[in-house]
Amino acid sequence: MQYIKLGKTQLNVSTISFGAWAIGGANWGPTDDEVSKNAIRKALDLGVNLIDTADVYGFGHSEELIADIIKERGKGDLIIATKAGNDFYNATKNDDEGYGPIKENYKKEYIIFAAEQSLKRLGVDSLDILQLHSPDISKLMQDEPWLALEELKKSGKIRFAGLSIKSFKETEKAILLDEHYNILDTIQVRYNLLEREAEKELLPKAMKYGIGVIVRIPLLFGLLTGKFTIKSKFGDDDHRKFNLSPEKIKEYLLQLEKIQPLFNEYPAQTMAQVSLRYCISHPACHIAIPGAKTPQQVMDNCAASDFGPIPQEILDKYL
Repeated sequence: MQYIKLGKTQLNVSTISFGAWAIGGANWGPTDDEVSKNAIRKALDLGVNLIDTADVYGFGHSEELIADIIKERGKGDLIIATKAGNDFYNATKNDDEGYGPIKENYKKEYIIFAAEQSLKRLGVDSLDILQLHSPDISKLMQDEPWLALEELKKSGKIRFAGLSIKSFKETEKAILLDEHYNILDTIQVRYNLLEREAEKELLPKAMKYGIGVIVRIPLLFGLLTGKFTIKSKFGDDDHRKFNLSPEKIKEYLLQLEKIQPLFNEYPAQTMAQVSLRYCISHPACHIAIPGAKTPQQVMDNCAASDFGPIPQEILDKYL
């Protein structure tokens, strides 16, 4: 496992870390809690030292599973990055847009409340990183979410503050780094071999301000593992039913064909490993957080860190 300083936080983090949305038990098809905890255990055994989660994943369940592992092994140097802003405490069925009853809430009082609930669920005294959870730009033009992060820092309830950038809004939200680099320690961004909008403005600004970059959706919901085809279907309890519709899969597979020579360059590595290596090759990107539901998936993902970034001359050749 290779490690890198996460921007100005100076946290020494594993370049491949653990994304804990899927283990929440909702939106990713069936899960087994004991298998999920074994996946976390395997990740820690292999040197992963950052777990990314959110209060809304399984409506608290992802955080609860992480808390179980902390009780077993102690917190030690484990870094927990969680998120707030998707209010499932006060939502109703009318607020359901496919993920269950959730509504955006970035009021100062709510963000502080949500952070306190995460502290209780995780059983820790301070959250290592609290990220605003992919809000619309209109919410971020208000003072309240930023004041909440400042107050939480001052009170010691969070160590570092982050922003998860809304998908497909990477360029639109780049200006927020200019305005809030003093409070922002990290950003989390959708970035992978087939979705590279972040390279235009967002990643250069992150480098300019020393902001740590956490890459999410590095395997494009599993598509970049090579296991999906145009005939792939997902259950009603799996968000990929609409995030990877047949139309989208067809479009992505056509793009994938064009870069197949990159994968051919590394015949001894899986598509997933090459895809993850790409995500940590950009100089602005510090870590990738692929989701995993099983120990085997964790082992495959973690090997990408051992292989390290893809050399720039190889990327220039194929992309």
